[in-house]
Amino acid sequence: MIMSQIHHLHAEARAGGARQQQVDGTTGGAQDAAQQQQSNWAQEKAFYENLTPKKHKTPKPQNAVTIAVSSLALFCMDAEQKIYEEHGVEEYVKYQQEHEDEPLLPGAAFPFVKALECVNCRLLELYPDSEELFDVVLMTNNHAQVGVRLINTINHYNLSIERFCMTGGKSPIDYLKAYHTNLYLSSDSQKVQEAIEEGIAAATTFKPTKDMELSEKQLRVAFDGDAVLFSDESEQIVKAHGLDKFFEHEKAYEDNPLAQGPLKGFLESLGKLQKKFYAKGMRLDCPIRTYLVTARSAASSGARALKTLRSWGLEIDEALFLAGAPKGPLLKKIRPHIFFDDQMFHIEGAQEVGTVAAHVPYGVSQKYNKTSKKSTEATKK
Repeated sequence: MIMSQIHHLHAEARAGGARQQQVDGTTGGAQDAAQQQQSNWAQEKAFYENLTPKKHKTPKPQNAVTIAVSSLALFCMDAEQKIYEEHGVEEYVKYQQEHEDEPLLPGAAFPFVKALECVNCRLLELYPDSEELFDVVLMTNNHAQVGVRLINTINHYNLSIERFCMTGGKSPIDYLKAYHTNLYLSSDSQKVQEAIEEGIAAATTFKPTKDMELSEKQLRVAFDGDAVLFSDESEQIVKAHGLDKFFEHEKAYEDNPLAQGPLKGFLESLGKLQKKFYAKGMRLDCPIRTYLVTARSAASSGARALKTLRSWGLEIDEALFLAGAPKGPLLKKIRPHIFFDDQMFHIEGAQEVGTVAAHVPYGVSQKYNKTSKKSTEATKK
């Protein structure tokens, strides 16, 4: 049916042009014929555009907030990984092909990605032609033959993921900058470390040990402060000289902004999208909400953190200063779709209350994380 309509349009375009030339027989007639032909091609173009799916157009990378997600972070592939580790790549690919019509189960980053798409829907309601949207890229070192199962799974869950990067065993890190990546999420801590070293915001995702009901109308993102949004300058002082020296240092340098940490740029990207909702009078009903969840004390060291954000022109919706108390109970109340922290014992605490935690391997605390990371290795991926 579609092909017959296309042939019909082509025939109309040719016949229309020929008839016009026969009638006019003058220079002016030739000009009219050219205009008629242009009109016919415009009709054909509109027809082809109507054949495309009614999903929103994929934004240009330079305009979007690009979130690169590995297949192991987005989907649960524990059984498949076991086959790969025990039997090698050939058996792994064979298994994936034999099961390509069976959708994979959601992984750690899945609720976060779904929440991004909900924000996009709200943005397109307000700004139908805007390209300032979240754009999720599936970034994986899987063989291209595994792509069919990944595509089928994405379609099964009705996810709007149009960009794929399947590197066939090669590390995908080199491609992150080409995709203008604003955030990279993976279950592979080594690849995340490589991305951080390349100056790309990145974190290792960890599945929670229990389920938590999350908001379907509001994207909630929680950040630690030091070594996540900010540099690890202050943590270096804590580790080297203790808390008393840290409090003295923060008081003395209260008006000196901290240097930026690896996820400052991602918070900035969230802030730009928030302002699009604020411009429509939706500050109190914004579908993006951000949280600072820090072990800092408010009176002793909180002012510098807040003044640093102010100096960057960034806002945070809620700031929670815990003065060293566990973060898990607060995260249980917040119910974020993702929580970023640089210290593994906070990651573990988040997992225990049902929060999807993302470890940022940056700063002086990493030398203290090695022992703790072994205890969560079994729940990674």
